[in-house]
Amino acid sequence: MILLTGATGKTGGAAAKELAGKGPLRAIVRNADKAKALKDMGVELVVGDVGDPESLKKAMTGVEQALLVLPNGEHQERLEMQFVDVAKASGVKKIVKVSSIEAAPDSKLAMQRLHCKVEDHIKASGLAWTMVKPSFFMANFFANAATIKANGTIVMPGGKGKIGMIDNRDIGAVIAHVMTTSGHDSKNYLISGPEALTFSDAAQAFSEVLGKTVVYIDQPVADFEAMLAKFLPAWHAHEVAALFGGIAEGTLDIVTPTVKELLGRDPISLKQFIKDNIVVFK
Repeated sequence: MILLTGATGKTGGAAAKELAGKGPLRAIVRNADKAKALKDMGVELVVGDVGDPESLKKAMTGVEQALLVLPNGEHQERLEMQFVDVAKASGVKKIVKVSSIEAAPDSKLAMQRLHCKVEDHIKASGLAWTMVKPSFFMANFFANAATIKANGTIVMPGGKGKIGMIDNRDIGAVIAHVMTTSGHDSKNYLISGPEALTFSDAAQAFSEVLGKTVVYIDQPVADFEAMLAKFLPAWHAHEVAALFGGIAEGTLDIVTPTVKELLGRDPISLKQFIKDNIVVFK
């Protein structure tokens, strides 16, 4: 039995689609109605909260492997540490954690440092583990859909920094692969898309696929953070803004061969991502 967290999100949902039909699959969800698509795929649902140890114990009954993917947040470290502890106490044998390609103990970003702390906790637990560490999500462009449609602009910080951005479907496929095949214990898999692109390159890709001019406008990081703070907690807004500031400095100019090595195919390109989601952007 495999247990999924985050199964109603982009990454966990992509993993669920890849894992469906390949063996017993369970997901812990807050709202069963919102998770109907998972149930329709044959995923067993346990209604509960990942922050509640009793919910976790119930969800982990009979589970051999668990996928740990929680949204970035101020309490993420505590919640993930607790998840690991309950997993060990419940007899779970292995954890696959979605971390970050940038995770480092000396990172300027708290959310990258916390990934390392949780990784260390997992390694010290005695459980088998695999770390899946993706780059910047192509799905982040969904936040720009309104301006792409309205006036052909992508507005965000990032300067001329290059990014090996990745499609969540590739992340889900890698997760499913390492959870259903052998040889992945104690491995750190850094995964990216097929090429490093600037946001100007991305705007050109949107232009070509959509058949209209799309341009990138480099937004000051402070303005971006102020905009985010309107609908995100201050801690989260600051961390996301700092991430984009790092992109401008080249921190995400990373392309790895991992997706092709594991899956035997090239990662999904940005143009293909746009084509597959064209109703969102056009």
